[in-house]
Amino acid sequence: MIELPRGSATGIGSLPGVDLVEAVKVSLGELPIAYLPELPGRGPGSEMIGRGAGLLVGLPVELYTGRWRIASRGGRDLRRTHDFLERDLDQLTEQADGFAGPLKVQAAGPWTLAASIELALGQAVLSDHGAARDLSESLAEGLRVHVAEVRRRVPGAQVILQLDEPSLPAVLAGRVRTASGLHTYRSVAESVAREALTRVVEAADAPVVVHCCAPDAPVNLFREAGAAGVALDLDQVKQLDPVGELIDAGLTLFAGAAATRGTRAPSSATIADKVRTTWQTLGFSESQLPEQVVVTPACGLAGATPAYAREVLVACREAGRRLAEV
Repeated sequence: MIELPRGSATGIGSLPGVDLVEAVKVSLGELPIAYLPELPGRGPGSEMIGRGAGLLVGLPVELYTGRWRIASRGGRDLRRTHDFLERDLDQLTEQADGFAGPLKVQAAGPWTLAASIELALGQAVLSDHGAARDLSESLAEGLRVHVAEVRRRVPGAQVILQLDEPSLPAVLAGRVRTASGLHTYRSVAESVAREALTRVVEAADAPVVVHCCAPDAPVNLFREAGAAGVALDLDQVKQLDPVGELIDAGLTLFAGAAATRGTRAPSSATIADKVRTTWQTLGFSESQLPEQVVVTPACGLAGATPAYAREVLVACREAGRRLAEV
């Protein structure tokens, strides 16, 4: 379990728009667990896959026909990706001066990257066992450096790393389609998937939360890989037993309980009731809930309006406060 303030709340990662200054202000000013927002609206290199690819060490990437692929050397696309991240970190450093408390950063996990980045000949990294291993090792080193840099820039921060693995269920089930769409890549064994994820988790030197909002999120695999927390969309959870096991094992549940878009954000009472109902169904003590649950939107908010995104983050914060009033 990650040591956090009772009744905490945070965002998952992405926010709408291109105004990083405002996005960081919202994060630092509104949430018990601040986070470095991602603004994919700025274009390639600022979205989840491009940002994650830019963190790889010794594996340069480039854009080709709208897809990221491994390149022989870095070029304009990689420089733009690094520039986005550097500017984001500069803005975080400036606005978080004197900050003390939990601070979350996000990055695509090894299997989501392996399913989304192509080799030079056009097949996904996922198609080559050795290449997938190299990518996980490269990402592990890149994230170790990234976490250390965030900690250096914001010395008072308790850094938390969130790994986004939306593609992992499809990787395990052999459902990732080739570029042509006519075939799928072979499935990856759970033991192989767990090994790569463990490698990244152990290298991070920070508590790791694995986020997956798919209906068949492999919760047990995340726990076995050493994650300190798991982030799930509560509406997508079909099997509660694995969730109960992770809570029983002391992990923190980042409970996605608010829709990511709409005309009006749900009330804090509605969000709190959803989290409380799930907790009661699991059968755990009510007093344990605010110690082990963080309230979040169901997923990223890039598709929402700026007004809705801010409203839903505030509603999650207030829902966390309601849950702490036990």
